[in-house]
Amino acid sequence: MEIIDINHWNRKQHYEHFSAMKDPFFGVTVSFDVTKAYQFSKEKKISFFGRYLHDCMKAINEVDALKLRVENENVIKYEIIHASPTIMRENKTFGFTFIKFNEDLSVFLENLEIEKKRVLNSDKLYPPINSSDCIHCSALPWFSFIGQKEPVSGLMDSVPKLAFGKAINQNESLIMNVSINVNHALGDGYDVGLFVKKYQDYLNK
Repeated sequence: MEIIDINHWNRKQHYEHFSAMKDPFFGVTVSFDVTKAYQFSKEKKISFFGRYLHDCMKAINEVDALKLRVENENVIKYEIIHASPTIMRENKTFGFTFIKFNEDLSVFLENLEIEKKRVLNSDKLYPPINSSDCIHCSALPWFSFIGQKEPVSGLMDSVPKLAFGKAINQNESLIMNVSINVNHALGDGYDVGLFVKKYQDYLNK
């Protein structure tokens, strides 16, 4: 973990400008080709959600701006960012999770399965670990969307938020729309662009 010296940060003015806003988040929705990732998950008989979430986390962890958080009026850069997706229960409620990231897909899938079992056997909303060194995300596999809005608490929030839509067939490819919401005090469209390219590259492998 690294504390950024705001006074000598080249984003000082941007940080101060957007931090003063009631809602400093900006959001975009991007279409990703998940054809190869889906085929891989079916061939290996693994979770498609787990596969595309792992690719997402690999990309997140390669973009410095998406690893920045605001804590106690300090800007902090975490070394590793983990995943915090929602998991739905049979009664249609959900629980938040904290899935530790690992470059190894099999290890990440094991971590995902452990958290899934915890949520399914609990009625608690929050996970045992509830820190900001993560991204908040949700899978919305019931429909495809072209826009999406996240709730705003009114408190200082710096955790990026993503939502994954239903993958649909388009011109012999499987396309999934993903919304990405980022605190503008910490990152810009350029940073989201880096993430998008890296994420698509990983999905293609």
